[in-house]
Amino acid sequence: MPKVDLVEGDGRARGDSERFDGAVASGLRALRKELWTAAPMPLPPLWKPRLIRWLPHVVIVWIAIGTTLGNLDQLSARYGLGYPVGSFLSLGQAAALLLALVRPVPAWWLSLGVNLWAAAPAAMPTGQEREPWPWGPPSLIAHATVLLLLALRLPSRAAWAACALSVGVPGVLQQISDPDGYDTTVPLSAVVFGAVTLIGTLLRGRREARTRLVEQETLTAEERARRTLLEERSRIARELHDVVAHHMSVISIQAQVAPHLVKDPPDELRENLAGIRANALEALTELRRVLGVLRSENPEDPEAAPQSPLPGLDRLDGLVDNARAAGLTVHREGAGEPRPLPPGVDLSAYRIVQEALSNAIRHAPGSTVRIGLTYTRAGLSVRVTDSGARGAAPPSPGAGHGLLGMRERAAMLGGDLVTGPTPDGGYEVSAFLPTPSVRPTHGETTP
Repeated sequence: MPKVDLVEGDGRARGDSERFDGAVASGLRALRKELWTAAPMPLPPLWKPRLIRWLPHVVIVWIAIGTTLGNLDQLSARYGLGYPVGSFLSLGQAAALLLALVRPVPAWWLSLGVNLWAAAPAAMPTGQEREPWPWGPPSLIAHATVLLLLALRLPSRAAWAACALSVGVPGVLQQISDPDGYDTTVPLSAVVFGAVTLIGTLLRGRREARTRLVEQETLTAEERARRTLLEERSRIARELHDVVAHHMSVISIQAQVAPHLVKDPPDELRENLAGIRANALEALTELRRVLGVLRSENPEDPEAAPQSPLPGLDRLDGLVDNARAAGLTVHREGAGEPRPLPPGVDLSAYRIVQEALSNAIRHAPGSTVRIGLTYTRAGLSVRVTDSGARGAAPPSPGAGHGLLGMRERAAMLGGDLVTGPTPDGGYEVSAFLPTPSVRPTHGETTP
């Protein structure tokens, strides 16, 4: 047993060591990728106040100008590099500062390389007072600014790695060369670079936290609105189910039972009651489809909505038969060559005719209704007219939303709808529903 425990302990320790080594290797690969990239990371302008939104860019430009002038004297005269080399390195440091506004990683490498080049010769003329080295004051300010811009846009591990390299590499150079006549600035650079890196990482973390908070608030508001909408739709669905569906079911059952309550009912009565029951069952079917859409969390998803076919003009005969059974005289007229229509146009045309016939049944009982469908290349024209009521129409419990619904359907498709009385005392509903243009086939000309 002790041997088994020892083996298990060794295996567990080996597994922990392997996981640690893998994590270290993964971290190093990520760090190398972050510090060895030329990807653009532009410094964004301030969001507010808008009057100073470009102030950080202006400040960086002024720092570049000031450190360039300072480095001209520091590198050329005090470090004894001469004006050609000193001017070239000073401009290189300024270029690194400006490049840091767009590409901070290459700018940091350029700034570090320029300062190592300037510090490597260490050829200060004899008899001159001691100078700060390896970081002169202008170079220290310029590189600290580049490091700050780097920390603002890279993860904290990359920013601190760049800070450690900015301090450690000149420190190693100092240990190797150890020039005389200089005051070391490595400790000062450690303090300055560490401070700007800390500030940059804190500002970046604050910006990321604010961004996540804004995103979370947006998601919360969208979810709250979505939940409110779903609750309202569920309430409407419950009302429709509890009231309308119940009454339609009662109508269907009563229409089915009624012939059995009369001795030898005439055939006309049987047909009318059968029509009433068929209409009630059809209304229940469509009501179930509407309830399914209302209760669905994503009604725009075709897989979430019920798959029962939507009515179209191919079911127009059923509407006509129902209207005739209700006492109307209905005539159908057509012009143009019938063709398959887009689902939205087909459904809207069916609903417009259905509502027009319903209005004629309620407001013009016993009238003659003409339904005209005209197919053109531009779309479909629907025209429904009635001859007016033969007698006094009974009071209708409708809310008057039928005409509004027809106009909304036509407007949704980019068409139009006109309604109004006719000169002979009837009423007319005329709609035009555009369809996508069809390219003419070979040999066919457009009008």
